[in-house]
Amino acid sequence: MKTLYLIRHAKSSWDFDNIPDLDRPLNGRGVNDAYESAKYLRENGEMPDLIVSSPATRALHTAMIFSRSFGIPFSKIQIENQLYDAPHWQIRDVIKRIDNAYNTVMVFAHNPGITDFVNHAINHHIDNVPTTGIACLVYHTDDWAEIDSKADLRFFDYPKKRRKI
Repeated sequence: MKTLYLIRHAKSSWDFDNIPDLDRPLNGRGVNDAYESAKYLRENGEMPDLIVSSPATRALHTAMIFSRSFGIPFSKIQIENQLYDAPHWQIRDVIKRIDNAYNTVMVFAHNPGITDFVNHAINHHIDNVPTTGIACLVYHTDDWAEIDSKADLRFFDYPKKRRKI
């Protein structure tokens, strides 16, 4: 069995006009949401064997916050250039190349790729994976290369869902 956490990067800042999209940082809410979401997963016993991230600053910063929360050294984060602004099939191709020694993997990437990936993987529809949204998928296989089959959606979480009204 393989468990995949697809995580959209946290809320980014649009305060900087003259920087490339790849370098856009998180804003304050994004940083807070990433810490809260990582804490939520950690407190619920969710622990990755591997963290894989887009090279975009906002995705990598989100991955680093989760990494810190899980006590995983930053040097263990695998950066995959193909995840930057990737369509769902490109995200799938990256995941299919993951070493089978890892059973529980967190992938940090972008929309619309994340939402499209989830909707191709499950039997129902999610309108949108919001920033810092987490879709936990379970594949009934021992081989990442075989994730073309449907997955079970174990849970779908995002910061606003956990906020008290």
